[in-house]
Amino acid sequence: MAALPDNDDADDSGPGFSSIQVPDLVAMVEAQLQDAILEGRIALGERIVEADLARRMGISRAPVREAARRLESSGLLVARPRHGFAVRDFTLQQVDDLYQVRIELELMGARLACRHASDADCAALLARVDEMVAQAGSLSRARRVAVDLAFHQQLCALSGNAYLLRLFQNLRQEVQLFLALSADSYGDPAALAETHRPIALALQRRDEAALLQALRHHLDDAVQHVRLLFAQRPSA
Repeated sequence: MAALPDNDDADDSGPGFSSIQVPDLVAMVEAQLQDAILEGRIALGERIVEADLARRMGISRAPVREAARRLESSGLLVARPRHGFAVRDFTLQQVDDLYQVRIELELMGARLACRHASDADCAALLARVDEMVAQAGSLSRARRVAVDLAFHQQLCALSGNAYLLRLFQNLRQEVQLFLALSADSYGDPAALAETHRPIALALQRRDEAALLQALRHHLDDAVQHVRLLFAQRPSA
């Protein structure tokens, strides 16, 4: 029986092994912190106590601080001089301003998608609605909201306009926070998921007027839920 070669003599061209990457600790902290914010376990305006989070997670403060910086860049946290980070708070006017931009942006995306999306693209968007409805009851609130916004991002992507898509992505985190806070006011999650179907069906028919009407109705309803929530808050 032939002897196995020493490690130094092993053929590097043989069965390869990829390097084992250390998990991205900052990304893991960021994900947990983001979920806590979007699920309402950390309130708007509440301070992020790095030392407390680090202790509870069994890690040093450095990855917590870096995760907070990432969430500041995405719009969920704000830095306060000498006070660290806090969850971003909003006024009712800011809610109205953001949704005004969001609605016009998505309507433009829908018009372009109606002209440029392929039949396969339209079928994929409708299939996404089926998945949303099927999964609605089993997903956390934060995950349902993420899936909801993925539908709208996909619609913007079908516009074929990369700048429009980038603008939507820039708004997404803030919109996600608004939707997460108001998600429970809709009642049945599957029924909420179904409200996306008229949009996808109109796109599939290439009926631009019906598409814009369905999308505007959907977004107007969303902003009313968010406005009601913020109007009832003392800081609004």
